[in-house]
Amino acid sequence: MSDHAFATRAIHAGQDPDPLTGAIIPPIYQASTHVQDSVGELRQGYEYNRAGNPTRSALETQLAALEGGTAALSFSSGLAAEDALLRAILRPGDHVLLGNDVYGGTYRLLAKVFAPWGIEMTTVELGDADAVRAAIRPETKIVWLETPSNPLLKVVDIAKTAELAHAGGAILVVDNTFASPALQNPLAFGADLVVHSTTKYLGGHSDVLGGAVIFGDDRFYEQVKFQQFAVGAVSAALDGWLTTRGIKTLAVRMRQHSANAQAIAEWAEGRPEFETVFYPGLPSHPGHEIAAKQMSGFGGMLSLALVGGADAARRFVESTELFQLAESLGGVESLIGYPSEMTHASVKGTELAVPENVIRLSVGIEDIADLIADLEQALARIAG
Repeated sequence: MSDHAFATRAIHAGQDPDPLTGAIIPPIYQASTHVQDSVGELRQGYEYNRAGNPTRSALETQLAALEGGTAALSFSSGLAAEDALLRAILRPGDHVLLGNDVYGGTYRLLAKVFAPWGIEMTTVELGDADAVRAAIRPETKIVWLETPSNPLLKVVDIAKTAELAHAGGAILVVDNTFASPALQNPLAFGADLVVHSTTKYLGGHSDVLGGAVIFGDDRFYEQVKFQQFAVGAVSAALDGWLTTRGIKTLAVRMRQHSANAQAIAEWAEGRPEFETVFYPGLPSHPGHEIAAKQMSGFGGMLSLALVGGADAARRFVESTELFQLAESLGGVESLIGYPSEMTHASVKGTELAVPENVIRLSVGIEDIADLIADLEQALARIAG
């Protein structure tokens, strides 16, 4: 399947027709356990749902094919995937180097769960090679990168960061949730592991929770799989099936997400109501050239900084109609959020605090004229 184009792999990888009935869609194996032919003699390796499930296996095959990895593991949420990965690799006294603009849940996991266990964490501008070199220590085990980042859409050169991490004896983990594998494949640029909140673009329909780790080679697979089995944060069969169904339309959805976000970014740029438009598809974006090199499209996420400060930002997110005020992202419907008090409330008061005049848009695949009209009426409402 690796020699096929992305859209073909998204539809066919791990999705062989059911051998029993010929059903074009593999069934949902809604079972908690599997009958053994004799003690220890398993059918197709399946024993108990926490250890493995055919529906979850199909999704993992699909995920590995999309990212160009050797294997993948599917979890009950993005943070469950991150937790298993970190527990598998880190030990007390180890150090994680984190970008200075990341999902608040990732920061909270490291600062509130792993720090008391003896894991150190520092943040740095990952686009500054000298700063990265200076920040990597002998005990640094992981450099953790989001590109584009959440919520300020910073873009970092994956290949350069991988080179810096490896020179310092660390591995590079890339959270590819914002771009999705339809637009960016970090393993191809030297990353060691990729993580996803499959809740977002991979699922694509705001109806399922999930996460994934994809492996560039076999070094960490068994350790992370053991954490998954021992702790048990696996994706359920129905959740795995829903994610698989969403992935089949990922390629076409990401084209429309990207086109709509580009149009909104161009509409917003230069308007007096916004002091900054954060979108890598704009030539004015400081990471535009890097994004154009390592992404095949610029994605459906953008953020806006309003001139009127926190008050204007809060009133704006409460004034849209098609853009629904909600956390999460990546669904076919458009969402709007206020990161300072929503997705990134956990980093308030830290060096990662999101400016209070910033709003975040997850641009859906609705008609672009309707989306822009909705934003215009919201601006008119707060101006009045």
